[in-house]
Amino acid sequence: MLSHLLIKNYALIDELELAPDRELNIITGETGAGKSIMLGAIGLLLGNRADTRVLYNPEQKCVIEGTFGVSGYIIERIFDEEELDYSDTCIVRREIGVSGKSRAFVNDTPVNLETLRRVTSQLMDIHSQHDSVLLGSNEYQLEIVDTYAQNDSQLRSYRTDYQTYRTKKAVYDQLQAEASSMRKEFDYNNFLYEELAKAQLQPDEQELLEQELNILENAEEIKERLQLAYEYLDNTEQSVIDFLKGAVSNLSYISKLSDQYEQLQQRAQSSLIELRDLADEISTEQDRVDVDDTRAETIRERLNLIYQLQTKHQVKDIAGLIELRDELGQKVSKVLNLDDELADAKAQTEAARAQLQTSAESLSDSRQAVLRPIEAEIGSLLHDLGMPNASLLIQAETGKPTPTGVDTISFLFSANKGVKPQQLKNVASGGEFSRLMMAIKYILASKRSLPTIIFDEIDTGVSGEIAIKMGNMMHDMAHSHQIIAITHLHQIAGQGTAHYFVYKDHSAAKTVSRIKKLTFDERVNEIAQMIGGKNPSPSALKNAREILKQRTTASVK
Repeated sequence: MLSHLLIKNYALIDELELAPDRELNIITGETGAGKSIMLGAIGLLLGNRADTRVLYNPEQKCVIEGTFGVSGYIIERIFDEEELDYSDTCIVRREIGVSGKSRAFVNDTPVNLETLRRVTSQLMDIHSQHDSVLLGSNEYQLEIVDTYAQNDSQLRSYRTDYQTYRTKKAVYDQLQAEASSMRKEFDYNNFLYEELAKAQLQPDEQELLEQELNILENAEEIKERLQLAYEYLDNTEQSVIDFLKGAVSNLSYISKLSDQYEQLQQRAQSSLIELRDLADEISTEQDRVDVDDTRAETIRERLNLIYQLQTKHQVKDIAGLIELRDELGQKVSKVLNLDDELADAKAQTEAARAQLQTSAESLSDSRQAVLRPIEAEIGSLLHDLGMPNASLLIQAETGKPTPTGVDTISFLFSANKGVKPQQLKNVASGGEFSRLMMAIKYILASKRSLPTIIFDEIDTGVSGEIAIKMGNMMHDMAHSHQIIAITHLHQIAGQGTAHYFVYKDHSAAKTVSRIKKLTFDERVNEIAQMIGGKNPSPSALKNAREILKQRTTASVK
């Protein structure tokens, strides 16, 4: 339940604190005093959007904080799934900065709005006048049936299977579309692939062939210059090696005379060995160079093929051709294996659809099982609320799978005897909607483990004895739920275990909304004013006192 509410710097509220009673809390006040502002602030805790226009002082941030006692309510799983700390006390805070940036926290852990909504939807439910409009929609009517049926497990299973089916079908549909396109391109892609595959391209092949061809085309000149280089180094008449031999001989002689020349002799000897090695390698390279016109022509043909393929496919090197060949190979292979892949995807889709159908039937059965009990319970409550001839008929039709199942639920209503039930939005008046919503909220309260329920003028359009009965229903609900009811009716106000009064304070330079908890005598005066106007008569005061004493006596019993 909501044990403490703090609202700072929101709309007409400078700072407001509220510690609601565990049972039935009544909130009254003149129109425009700020009751709806309080609900707007609580709506922020439930994840509603906000902007800087909500700031009372535009230079300070807005803070809305609710402290909830959650002991005994089975909501730990949600905290685990959202990786939030769980304790018997849950603190939810929402902050709106001066820049308009919003932040939300659950037990001091930052959360996004989706997580905030998921957590607070298990802590509090607000009935507003907007719900009466929603009641006319098939989607809201389906939610009512699901809440009554308590079919969360079937609904979660269905949604999981629905998502799986959608995913499998999307893969299958995409594969079919790709298959159609790929089959059209298959012949062309296969021709290109076979052409590239037949070429048997190798990495670095082009560079190596170009180097070899360059040597073959200049073989005679290369051979001649290698011969000249060799002769400079080593020939029978006069060469660098012969001169170096002389240098080595002279250095060897003088190194025997003094050790200081030994290093020079060793360097000269090493150079001689290196030059002989170099001469031998030049001779070997000369022997390897052949004038081979046949080989040169073969290489030219091979390079021409590579150049043609590069031009055709607009790539700059052989690596690009190999990459293209592999891509085409994959496309060709995929088309060749399409039948198997399509058959597998189709089988998976059909299996997912069969599982979805099973889940849908289970979910539909859970809904069908509660339609008549809902009609009976609501009919009985409407009779107690002064509508003895009212009838509610719930129709269920099945269709294509949607995220909420295959069922379309329609509430057909008639308030008068002999009148055929029709769609709610077409036949119900404001007071009839209020009584119907009260009946629905009453039967659903026993089906949900929900700490706090807020009613925002659910009594619109009713009065007299009916208002008393609605108040009794709220009081009954308050035994298992914390109820906060905003009302203009004294019959309901007198049922509360705590009564809060919202008013505007004009004492400062800027008007602010405030709230205070009323004492017994203050409650008497407020209820009397609700009965007889601003200056209540002695009879109105007496009536108000009797109403409160009757409720107190009934509560003691």
